[in-house]
Amino acid sequence: MYLFVYLVLGLLGLILGSYFNSWIWRVHEWRRVWNRRSICVHCEKQLVWYDNIPVISFAWLKGKCRHCHGSIPAHYLLVELATPLFFIAVAVHYFILPEFSAWQFFRDLFFSAFFIVVFMYDYLYFEILPPLMWMASAIAFGINYFFLQISLLSLLFGILIGGGFFLLQYLVSRGRWIGSGDIHLGILLGALLGWEEVLVALFIAYVVGALVGLGLLVTRKKKMQSELPFGTFLAVGGWVAMLWGSQIVAWYVGLIR
Repeated sequence: MYLFVYLVLGLLGLILGSYFNSWIWRVHEWRRVWNRRSICVHCEKQLVWYDNIPVISFAWLKGKCRHCHGSIPAHYLLVELATPLFFIAVAVHYFILPEFSAWQFFRDLFFSAFFIVVFMYDYLYFEILPPLMWMASAIAFGINYFFLQISLLSLLFGILIGGGFFLLQYLVSRGRWIGSGDIHLGILLGALLGWEEVLVALFIAYVVGALVGLGLLVTRKKKMQSELPFGTFLAVGGWVAMLWGSQIVAWYVGLIR
């Protein structure tokens, strides 16, 4: 039974990963998202179906367009591989828990996909899309409050902490430290995680960001004044806190008692 679920989620992840790559490029280029066949990002030639099979086509074509021989972006392959792996990780996480919550399981599948899109869009374009954040915030809040019975106070405090933390930085620095998109993403994290786990997400994001930034400085790929796409680190922190935030909070509380 579990193996069948993993197989279905793996195939779904491959398909969605391929679509996310197309969606990210089309949205940024202001192209029509729906009712269009996939095209090469270089020559814009329409792809035949057998050039659009997730992972397999990339390997078969050796990472190059059949028509113009332009390089297929390497992150296409990464997204196509990461999406099914994240879906399967969510399934494994919930199948080993003593109690299974269908609403929480499907919520976390949805937001696993969402965080992949946020991560990649911000990594590529240094941009977080506010309309997407507001839509996701409404979905997260609705599922948490109406179906998972998470405390309204916890969700409101989470939104206040997640959004307010970045709003304060934005106002103090007049937009030099962070972009306004981080505020919207912080609100989403609060609506998704509640006040305790949004703190976990922020902590993880800053630790990962600091480690990556230090690594880039040491290898001289970035300078002190270089900009980093912080939404990518928030996406990582949000995903980890979404799955293991409650355990991390319980572990920390046990340490300080």
